[in-house]
Amino acid sequence: MKLPKPPLPPGLRPKPPRPGENGHNGSKNGAPTEAEQRHPAAEAGVSALGWADERSNLSPFLRAFLYRKVPKGISWYQTLGSATMFAFVSQAATGVFLAMYYDPNVSNAYTSAQRITNEVFLGELVRGMHRWGSTVMIVLIFMHMGRTFFFGAYKYPRELNWIIGVVLLVLTLMMGLTGYLLPFDQRSYWATIVAVNLNGTAPVLGPYLADFLRGGADFGATTLTRFYALHMLLVPGLIAALIGAHLYLVAKLGIAAPPWLKAEKRRELAQEEI
Repeated sequence: MKLPKPPLPPGLRPKPPRPGENGHNGSKNGAPTEAEQRHPAAEAGVSALGWADERSNLSPFLRAFLYRKVPKGISWYQTLGSATMFAFVSQAATGVFLAMYYDPNVSNAYTSAQRITNEVFLGELVRGMHRWGSTVMIVLIFMHMGRTFFFGAYKYPRELNWIIGVVLLVLTLMMGLTGYLLPFDQRSYWATIVAVNLNGTAPVLGPYLADFLRGGADFGATTLTRFYALHMLLVPGLIAALIGAHLYLVAKLGIAAPPWLKAEKRRELAQEEI
């Protein structure tokens, strides 16, 4: 017969097991469950997303929009459209910060542009990003349209998406033209005069377009404010709306397969017929 062991002192008694250490809460081998490993901030984020999805029911739309079949053989060429959209978002973000300090007045436009560059905190960086970002966006959209043309992605059933892309190209060039005048220095002033006069030589609509851009018969204060309104409100709004339509058609119709895969498929079909 074994005698009972004497009780241990309070300082030497083993501590009670924590939840998840002895497997009494449903975990295997005492390992903490997934809910116990989740950070409180992550739980709050999941709860917030669930709350928003329960009231908006956006998950079916996002699932259909984001999760789609992608053909084999795609490469970095297919990322030029996304790069162009990222350049537009960068232009919109930097343009908002520049608009906080810019004064669209013929007497103060140049002074406010100089103040942004020389005095505002990180103003030179933001203005440089906006200035060179416009060139990057134009180069990217030309490369994207060139890739679409040479890959034959403009053909049926994607003709409407090609037309929207052409309109986006024209609007991007228009945004570059209207933004070039805003510093209102000698170079931008005379370059804009030349560009508007060139538009005025177009048949039928040319003179009316030139008068609309100038805001009258001559360049002046109305021209600057009109270019500022077009550059900040009308053209970016149209570009954002058409980008949404463009992405919708891409998600609906899918990504066109590269031409070399189409050639291989035609070759395989020809061999099967033989």
